[in-house]
Amino acid sequence: MSKMKLTRRAFSYPYILFMMIFVVLPLVLILVNAFMANGELTFKNFVNFFSDGSSIHTLLISLAVGFITTSICLFLGYPIAYLLTKRKSGRYMVLLFTLPMWVNFLLRTLATKEIFQALNMPLGMATVIIGMVYNYLPFMIMPLYTSLSNIDKSYAEAAQDLGANSLGVFLNTTLPLSVPGIVSGITMVFIPTISTFAISELLSDRMITLFGDSINLKFTQDMYGVGSVMSLVMIILVILSNVLMSKADKGTKSGGAV
Repeated sequence: MSKMKLTRRAFSYPYILFMMIFVVLPLVLILVNAFMANGELTFKNFVNFFSDGSSIHTLLISLAVGFITTSICLFLGYPIAYLLTKRKSGRYMVLLFTLPMWVNFLLRTLATKEIFQALNMPLGMATVIIGMVYNYLPFMIMPLYTSLSNIDKSYAEAAQDLGANSLGVFLNTTLPLSVPGIVSGITMVFIPTISTFAISELLSDRMITLFGDSINLKFTQDMYGVGSVMSLVMIILVILSNVLMSKADKGTKSGGAV
């Protein structure tokens, strides 16, 4: 009897099977349901979605919330990551920002809601944005910290030798060289923000519905066709965001950072 040999390819089979069942199959079902209505192939679900003004409005609101959240996370995350790279204990202090990620997503959101209520803050768009920033700020800090900490210090030293002041060194060396981290951080924050659900419902007391919440609601109401179309729209937005961010990153690298 020949002995079974374990190869690297053999270890990949369980992963491939998992991906086929829990990733590929759901995507196929979404694609099929998007073109099915009453057991027939049709574009009715697409017509229902694109003719529904409330759904389009929800999508635009979600994109706006994603843009605002990403901008705030970048505005807060970059200085934090930059300061952490200047300290010897920076790698340990980064853990303070990643610790909340170890707690269940729903528990973090519920705890945030309790804080708002304890402070007598009215729940609405402001609390939703704060909750988004709180949940996704670590996803901005981590790639920025990694990018900034990997910058060769000789670039800054060369700029100083050429007479550049601290601001000039930052604008002409540090900032351009950290663009890959910025692109990665924007991708890691914007994409989940526009597709998330539960945060807006909990932190606005169901007064604000984002696109992810709307998709969840459609499936809850057994409107699988329209819900599948909305899911396809979200998938397309995710793919476009990744492509645009990838092109921006490649353009920066090919153009040169210094």
